[in-house]
Amino acid sequence: MGLFTKDIKTMEDMFVHGLQDIYYAEHQITKALPKMIEKATNRDLSAGLKSHLEETNTQIERLEKVFQKLGKEPKAADCPAIDGLIKEADTITAEIDDNAVLDAAIVAGAQAVEHYEIARYGTLIAWAEELGHDDVVRFLTTNLNEEKAANTKLNTVALRKGVNKKAVA
Repeated sequence: MGLFTKDIKTMEDMFVHGLQDIYYAEHQITKALPKMIEKATNRDLSAGLKSHLEETNTQIERLEKVFQKLGKEPKAADCPAIDGLIKEADTITAEIDDNAVLDAAIVAGAQAVEHYEIARYGTLIAWAEELGHDDVVRFLTTNLNEEKAANTKLNTVALRKGVNKKAVA
């Protein structure tokens, strides 16, 4: 099902589809992160990605609670956006031989994914509030806050921990 198919007739349908989209995305991220961790050579980057992999698994559990509270079975809907972001990151990192440049590329790919998740969770929270699903807002907000924190950690690794500076040198 695409975003604007005839299966989506109401705001509720669109909200559920958005949940299915991010549910799929989080699952794809749990498959992509181990590859990024394996490629990363910067200690801080590797540790941050490992930590976020654990968070992502917890985020999936929260999404399952959201589906449960809505009386829906947890179900994933294909998300071409996350597939594209992951494929792009894989393609770029596969072409890089210099470890310092590779770490900078991993940070960039991870941040693109984080920004997608931040946008998706922000929208889902707004829709949940509008639809009166106050009982799921806190789960979505917790996930959003973790995504924002992960993005901040990636910024720190890139800027303060020297990943970008080493890539330029």
